[in-house]
Amino acid sequence: MAINSFVPTVWSATLQNSLNDQHIGAAHCNREFEGEISEKGNVVKICGLQNVGIYDYTKNTDMNLPESLGDFSTDLEIDQAKYFNFQIDDIERAQAMPKVMELAMKNAAYRLSNAADQIVFETIARNKPLDYLPPVVTSENVIDEIVKARMELYKEGVTNNDDIYIEISPEIAEYLIKAKIQTLSDNTDVLENGYLGKVAGCKVYVSKNIVQESSEFNGDINVHRCVIRTKRAVAFAEQLSEIQAYRPERRFADAVKGLYLFGCKVIYPNECAMINLGINEF
Repeated sequence: MAINSFVPTVWSATLQNSLNDQHIGAAHCNREFEGEISEKGNVVKICGLQNVGIYDYTKNTDMNLPESLGDFSTDLEIDQAKYFNFQIDDIERAQAMPKVMELAMKNAAYRLSNAADQIVFETIARNKPLDYLPPVVTSENVIDEIVKARMELYKEGVTNNDDIYIEISPEIAEYLIKAKIQTLSDNTDVLENGYLGKVAGCKVYVSKNIVQESSEFNGDINVHRCVIRTKRAVAFAEQLSEIQAYRPERRFADAVKGLYLFGCKVIYPNECAMINLGINEF
């Protein structure tokens, strides 16, 4: 694709669609907000409602006056800015397959999505500090630990399994698959875009970006900080701010550069729990 046929809006849409296809951590966030994103440091406002009051009803007795719905708002700062900038030499383009630019853009989308998912899981882990020595994972206890985390959300009133996502690392996924493959439903979709099936009625996804850290209680234990959460627990906002094609002054080549802005924040911490599982590295 020559530089004179580059249409920024078309390729921005292609890149955005590829991003959406690749997201795992960011895909399971609330992504509907007010505000325009044009540069790093922008703030997106997130609004919500407090719980509605429920009262006892007595026959032939006046009800309370209608309550004013309480609302809240919080700011989500766009604090992440990533860019790509690649070129395709004229000779290289002539000798390569016709879709080389499309392949390059899809690869850029994969790398940007990977960066976004890393930040999502790091943000969740920071909001849920590791304050105990987690169990060393085995094929015998892995499902029990997931169920315990699911029970934590039940205690917080989170009952709709359709809105709950479990995100685990590839290493933990290996133990889960070994545990009991029959406990996983939808096996025809195993590992399609990270989807592994269901456990405790919740969808399980595998991501290489799950945070891993050494336990301060036992340095030999590498803790995989897997996550169980609702879709609204974490807010995520993104924008492909710029995408431009140009001819590098000192090269016979077409080049494309793009700027990707995003940010995330834990909004409902009671709808998010950690499944901390240790793997003995020695």
